[in-house]
Amino acid sequence: MTGPGSLPEGSLFLGFDSSTQSLKATVLNNELTIVASEIVNFDSELPHYKTEGGVYRDSTDDGHIFSPTIMWVEALELLLEKLKPKINFSKVVSVSGSGQQHGSVYWKKGSKAVLSSLDSSKSLLLQLKDAFSTMNSPIWMDSSTTKQCREIENEVGGALELAKLTGSRAYERFTGPQIRKIYQTEPNVYEDTERISLVSSFMASILVGSYASIDETDGAGMNLMDINQRTWSKTVLEATAPGLEAKLGNLAPAYSAAGRIAPYFVERFQFDKNCLVIQWSGDNPNSLAGLTLNTPGDLAISLGTSDTVFGITAEAKPSLEGHVFPNPVEPDGYMVMLCYKNGSLTREDVRNQCAEKSWDVFNSYLEKTPPLNGGKLGFYYKDHEILPPLPVGFHRYIVENLDDASSDNLVEREVAEFNPPSEVRAIIEGQMLSMRGHAERFGMPNPPKRIIATGGASSNESILKSIAQIFGCPVFTVQRPDSASLGAALRAAHGWLCNAEGSFVPISCLYEGNLEKTSLGSKLAVPAGDKEEDRELLKKYTLLMRKRMEIERRLVEKIGRA
Repeated sequence: MTGPGSLPEGSLFLGFDSSTQSLKATVLNNELTIVASEIVNFDSELPHYKTEGGVYRDSTDDGHIFSPTIMWVEALELLLEKLKPKINFSKVVSVSGSGQQHGSVYWKKGSKAVLSSLDSSKSLLLQLKDAFSTMNSPIWMDSSTTKQCREIENEVGGALELAKLTGSRAYERFTGPQIRKIYQTEPNVYEDTERISLVSSFMASILVGSYASIDETDGAGMNLMDINQRTWSKTVLEATAPGLEAKLGNLAPAYSAAGRIAPYFVERFQFDKNCLVIQWSGDNPNSLAGLTLNTPGDLAISLGTSDTVFGITAEAKPSLEGHVFPNPVEPDGYMVMLCYKNGSLTREDVRNQCAEKSWDVFNSYLEKTPPLNGGKLGFYYKDHEILPPLPVGFHRYIVENLDDASSDNLVEREVAEFNPPSEVRAIIEGQMLSMRGHAERFGMPNPPKRIIATGGASSNESILKSIAQIFGCPVFTVQRPDSASLGAALRAAHGWLCNAEGSFVPISCLYEGNLEKTSLGSKLAVPAGDKEEDRELLKKYTLLMRKRMEIERRLVEKIGRA
């Protein structure tokens, strides 16, 4: 069983990505080549929801950020309508998807019956608009649950204990603290809820017409699952809310089938009635699959609304920062991840203020300022940051003596502002130095064998050049920056294959020896510098990174949220 030949001739595999700002679809054929893709942007194509960047920010509750659940339902219908002229749905043999991690949906009592009897002559919007006990879904950008995080940690014996148990200490965006907040502040909503889904299992539920399980990988982003047993942790469930296990349902491996597609989609869109829906999972795990990340020395950096750094490991060693999740395509392995809230929206903010709202101007500034930026270090938090846990704010420093630097004699002074070109370099260098510092502290490879960059900003060569210089390794990119929906389509094929074989088979069976002929291959974007001056530059970046981590530690001690 080698190569894509093991998939049926003429078959199609559909992958969705329900992200913060849009719903995307990627379709692969049996050769694993992209044959169609489509997108629905929430703000511009569903303007009646009046979201900004796909979300609402609550002006009365600091850090409370959420999305209208029903918008995702309407987006799914619209996306399928847009895809209809491009592909023959009857050829799709399996579907899977990716959801923004941690976001949650609250189905009200009686909704299971609604889901199982959808009428194909009516829209999903019409039939599901009253199916939720709250119309709002808390999402990963929310940071309003600090109190609940501390309560859960205290109840289980501390932050490190919770990390050892679930793979992460309590994080505000994680679903457990979000559920606890709803239980405490809206007890009637909690009481009226019969099932809590993640964004991933919510979308899968619509497609199968019944409640789909939460998968073990996305389930690890809730602070509720025992990371080693891959079952709900009774200890943490009890610390979170009463009667919670019954509202969560069972967990399932990411490669398993959630069921066959619901009659609604067979009748309305002409899907084949035997089309399988493979468990959906989180966006970062799907990116891991889409990037075919399977070597422990490799790191991936995803530059999107949030920035994430992730890699793979054979064993779970959770710590007080970062996250450990089960690997979605390797049942015995794990993925490790760091997540930053201030990603592309914060870069855009600096672009708008300093670079005439133009990426061309932004890039020209980045190119004309020298690496190290004359020692200018910036911390840019448009939103409360996750890593490090710092509030909204901007901090700028100039580090002296960088030219003849050793660790001992670096002195920094705080300044009010940088000139526009320096500001541009400071945001990029600052983000990458933080990633490198925290990745090393978390035990990720140093230096990595290579970095695979994905997400919107990975098409920016100036940014990739900075990554290569700061990490001291080659940077590769993939053909498509939307690796989450591509990964979901690949996982649809993988799940189909596991189902056909009756047991798990390695995902590499699909593309081994054939990767370059598929849409999955990566190419070298920026080589690692191998001249003496490159090595010198890397040494200085290492010193600057240590200085940054030291300043960051002091900021956290002084004004940190944790």
